[in-house]
Amino acid sequence: MKKVLITADRVIVGPASQVTVDGAVLVESGIIGAVGTAAELDASVDAHIPRLRCPGATVLPGMMDCHVHLAFDAGPDPISAVTDADPRELSTAIAERAQQLLAAGVTTVRDLGDRDGLTVALRSSIDSGAVVGPRVIAATAPLTSPGGHCGFLGGEVTTDDDIREQIARNAASGADVIKVMASGGALTPKGPRMWEAQFTARQLRLIVEEAAHHGLGVAAHAHGTETIGHCVTAGVRTIEHCSWRTAEGIVYDPAITQGIVDNDISVCRCVSGDWQLFLEQMGPERAKAMIELIQEMREAGVRFIAGTDAGVPGARFGDYVGMLEFFASLGFENAEILDMATVNPAHALGLSDTGVLAPGMRADLIVVDGNPLTELGSLRRVQHVFSAGRSVMN
Repeated sequence: MKKVLITADRVIVGPASQVTVDGAVLVESGIIGAVGTAAELDASVDAHIPRLRCPGATVLPGMMDCHVHLAFDAGPDPISAVTDADPRELSTAIAERAQQLLAAGVTTVRDLGDRDGLTVALRSSIDSGAVVGPRVIAATAPLTSPGGHCGFLGGEVTTDDDIREQIARNAASGADVIKVMASGGALTPKGPRMWEAQFTARQLRLIVEEAAHHGLGVAAHAHGTETIGHCVTAGVRTIEHCSWRTAEGIVYDPAITQGIVDNDISVCRCVSGDWQLFLEQMGPERAKAMIELIQEMREAGVRFIAGTDAGVPGARFGDYVGMLEFFASLGFENAEILDMATVNPAHALGLSDTGVLAPGMRADLIVVDGNPLTELGSLRRVQHVFSAGRSVMN
């Protein structure tokens, strides 16, 4: 379907505060040709162009998941699922997981760590039209310390030269972003603890500088409070998790948060659809502290972007909306949440051709039954998905 005029009860143009009632979007050969009222476009668009009429529905920009691991299977042992897998079987599984995200209305995914550049291969297959899938932003192998978090993905570095060489390898293999495991993580047995730094402040600056030489930004996995501060000083583009941990417990630093805001760094909290179980496992005191941190960051003006960490244990690929509902439970407005899933990620990821519905933009859009501005659950009722103008679900 190269050309189609889509009409619905409302079009969320983006940001979510901008809505056209009884609106329409013209899709032309992969881009958006026009946006306006249904009456205006129905009259001005050639009668031979197909009409897709969606009463009771909302058209909005395709959503984005800024933190996934397509090579992981969301099972209890993702490491073995990656390291022991046959490359061809893993490639097939990666494509299927990407399609699950697409069916959930996610038209852009940022994969922040895979094996052997398999997500780059998937990106090429999707771009060529050989397979159906969302737009893929790939990090390839994350930089980590020897024996460090996710070292099994092949990005272990020690010296400055190691850092330069790994970034060059990632760039040459087609990486869109450089991922650094600035602190430890829970996924890797016997690795550094979540609050422990894996790189010095100087090394993080080097990583950002080297990535910039290749025209790439840096996404930093950072749990530790001190490490978060080092990432801000280094100039990373996004901070993943940002959970403010220390050996003594959670320690929040408003001055670092101000640096996040002042330096236009976006934060991806990486919340999966099983967040209620996660909060129960944390216990009431720790859960309350985490929630208060997010609310303080919000009040300080931090730009949040949506990410599920899909692929790690319990984080399923088909439950993107569950993550959005977590923020609703904290009192975030629906419009604010929709911006976290659309315009905010486009800004954070440097994607100037998506995130809003406007003439000349890439035609990544979805149609849902109902009004997500008043009922967030309507995002689960996806009727149509267009990826680069291609109808991939109806």
